[in-house]
Amino acid sequence: MESRKSGYFVVYRDVWKHKVFKNLIQSSIWLYMISSASHQDKTLKFLDSPIFVKRTELIFPLRKNSTIWGISYSEMRTLILRLKRRGMISTRLHHLSPSHNHPSRKITIISVINYDKFQYIDDTQPPTAHLSPHTNKQTTNKQILNSVIKKSSKEGYEKIGEEGHYDMLRKGSKKYLKHKWKDEPIKPY
Repeated sequence: MESRKSGYFVVYRDVWKHKVFKNLIQSSIWLYMISSASHQDKTLKFLDSPIFVKRTELIFPLRKNSTIWGISYSEMRTLILRLKRRGMISTRLHHLSPSHNHPSRKITIISVINYDKFQYIDDTQPPTAHLSPHTNKQTTNKQILNSVIKKSSKEGYEKIGEEGHYDMLRKGSKKYLKHKWKDEPIKPY
């Protein structure tokens, strides 16, 4: 078994069938992005230039990665645009120092939007509190879960977990599934 120093991330099993991805290569690229995103702010070297990346970001040169993954540049660009439209990633360009043969060099930095969802399991406490990218306040998964439970407890249901696109709810001793964004009736689990 490999060393555990590199950490772990959590991914839904249905990532291979998700409708945003056209094939398994695109699903694999998404998993690569999640696993390669920085877990803390740091400065990395790329082509002898220092690049500061924040937590959730990774250096992702589109042309180089399209070659690595064996897809065309236009297909890679289309995938990136689709992920941006879906709110899964955001991008920014970083300008590298010019060299004698490249007067203007740009590199794409990708930020995984819901990175914290993939880093910790809901029922466990993260090793340390982390900063939420939206509020810049320290929050923990337990605090987030408690706020979700308060909202669903108004209806008499208690959220006990997630499964794919569904929230797992409990009312008394019975368990139910409720779709996260579609207005569907609650189903027994």
